Amino acid sequence: MTERSLQVTYRKGRPFAGYLYLSRATGETSARTEASADALLIVDYAADGRPIGVEITAPDAATLDRINALLERLGQPLLPEQEFRPLTAA
Repeated sequence: MTERSLQVTYRKGRPFAGYLYLSRATGETSARTEASADALLIVDYAADGRPIGVEITAPDAATLDRINALLERLGQPLLPEQEFRPLTAA
């Protein structure tokens, strides 16, 4: 089992993309994806329908409130401020 973690990709010292890995079985992969209306947040789902990750396509436009609203809809624990900070770095 892997725990939730945030991975941020940087380009020229600025956040370029992010991926919030949600708790899941080790090696579990996405069976389907669902994008928000503006494609800022893309949710990956396991074969059984559980959310296993959230792609953040534009970190500069993502807000903690928006990510937490999505996590709440997905029935996931909210992201604390300190875990969100890497998306706003640089």
